[in-house]
Amino acid sequence: MNDRTCILSRDSGPRDGLIRLAISPDGAVLPDVRARAPGRGAWIGVSRAELDQAHAKGKLKSALARAFKGAALTIPDDLGALIASQLERAALDRLGLEAKAGHLLFGTDRIETAARSGKLHLLLHASDAGADGAAKLAQAWRVGSDREGSGARGLVLPVDRTILSLALGRENVVHAGLTDAQAAERVRAALSRWLHFIGPAPAPEPCATAAQGASATDTQAVPGRGPVDEGI
Repeated sequence: MNDRTCILSRDSGPRDGLIRLAISPDGAVLPDVRARAPGRGAWIGVSRAELDQAHAKGKLKSALARAFKGAALTIPDDLGALIASQLERAALDRLGLEAKAGHLLFGTDRIETAARSGKLHLLLHASDAGADGAAKLAQAWRVGSDREGSGARGLVLPVDRTILSLALGRENVVHAGLTDAQAAERVRAALSRWLHFIGPAPAPEPCATAAQGASATDTQAVPGRGPVDEGI
């Protein structure tokens, strides 16, 4: 009942996995990633590259005209950047909320202990995390969750430790872990939508092999969501 259809691809999916667009009072089409703006909305489930291409070819304008029933509207040239910024803010806000609720672990020793005891549900690394530290925690996680040999390494976020620390109100956050299963699912959903939209891009990598997009190379394709790290 909560499925929505992307106006560009015509694929349907849960609304939490898509991005809502709304019209401002002055007729500008703007992202509404929290789906709270009043009035009619249009939904997209494509990546930023696909959105930018559709915008350049005029397909986005046509699709929006149909979705908004011919209402007068303008499409910002930087719509893709605006969406990416809102998705980043939403994902970091979700991490902040879970941290305030006590669901996030910080510090290599605490995360490793939780990982080895099988209590870790999600492992996160800043984009500039060191390879040795990330590998050590990933190994502990695989051992604790009986996934040795799986290649699961956690998720490399597309933000560095400075941005991550500011978002969480702590100093020098390089790694983080979630021990609450439901909290991990909420974070996973916010991160997946963000990472699917921004798509593959070069990023500093804490792992020995190359990273794809914001995640490490051992990924699995999730229908409609793009590549997501096996550990996410």
